[in-house]
Amino acid sequence: MRKKNNRFLLTIALFFSMILLSACGSKPARYHANESLGKQINYTITGIEAGAGIMSSTQKAMKAYGLDKGKWQLQTSSTAAMTSTLGKAIKNHQPIVVTGWTPHWMFTKYNLKFLKDPKNVYGKAEDIHTIVRKGLKKDKPQAYEMLNRFNWRPKQMADVMLKVNNGEDPHKAANDWIKANQKQVDTWTKGIAHVHGQSIKLTYVAWDSEIASTNVVANVLRSLGYKVEIQAMEVQPLWASIATNAADGMVSAWLPTTQGLYYKDYKGKFDDLGVNLHGAKVGLAVPTYMKNVNTIGDLK
Repeated sequence: MRKKNNRFLLTIALFFSMILLSACGSKPARYHANESLGKQINYTITGIEAGAGIMSSTQKAMKAYGLDKGKWQLQTSSTAAMTSTLGKAIKNHQPIVVTGWTPHWMFTKYNLKFLKDPKNVYGKAEDIHTIVRKGLKKDKPQAYEMLNRFNWRPKQMADVMLKVNNGEDPHKAANDWIKANQKQVDTWTKGIAHVHGQSIKLTYVAWDSEIASTNVVANVLRSLGYKVEIQAMEVQPLWASIATNAADGMVSAWLPTTQGLYYKDYKGKFDDLGVNLHGAKVGLAVPTYMKNVNTIGDLK
C-alpha cells in the first residue's frame, strides 16, 4: 500500500511539474487595448532607485490621480533593472508603465511616449544645473571657469548615453564625443590656463544621463591638466558631498522639481553655476503601441 501511495504522489508531482514547465515556456501575454491595463501589469509601475526624485514625484502623482486608493503600487528597483524590464516588454509587445526621463537613451532606442500630466505633478520641463562647492572659484579658478562654461543639448547627451548602453566604455564614449564636437568644447576651454596635476573630484548620480555628462566634463578637465576623480553616489549624499566640501562639483542637478528638495535643504552651502542643459523632462512613460493609454488618469 505504501508503494502505491508513493507512486501516486510521484505521478501527481510530475503532473504539476509539467504544468509549471509548460507555463514557463509559454509566450508572455501581449498588450490588449480593450482589457484593463491594471490587471495586465498587476497594477504595477516599474520604478528605479528609492532615493531618486522621480520616485517621490511618482508617489505624489499616484495620490493626485487617485491611483493610491486602488491596487496600484510603485515598484522600487534600479535604473538598469527598469530599462532591462522595459526592453523585454517591448520585445514581446507587452504592456508596461515606467518612470521615465529625457535625455535618456531609452527614448532614442525605443518608441516611447510620456503620459500627459494635466495636474502638472511632475512640473514642466526641467533644467540640469552645475553645482560646485563654496570656495572653488578661489582654490581652482581654471576648473571653476570650465565648469561655469559647460553646456550642451539633450541630443548630444543622448548620443553619449546610447554608445555607453551599447557597450562602449564611458571614458571612451566621452572622448569620442569630444573629438567629434571639438569646436564646441573649445568654447568651454578657450583662454583657460593649463594646470599641472592638480586634483579635483566630481560626484554624480549613476543615471545614464549623468554618467555621460560627468565623463565628458572629467575628460575636458583632464585635457587642462587636472587629475580628476569621479564618484557615483545616491542623490542625498551627492548634495552633501558638495555642501561639506568632500567633493568639488557636479553637473547633475535636475531642477526645480526632481532634486528641488535637496537644493532647498543645502541652500547657502554651495554655488549654483546655472543651467548646463535645457529641456530635461520626467514623468511616466509607456511604449507608443499602448495607444489607449495617453494620460496618467488613463491608468485609473
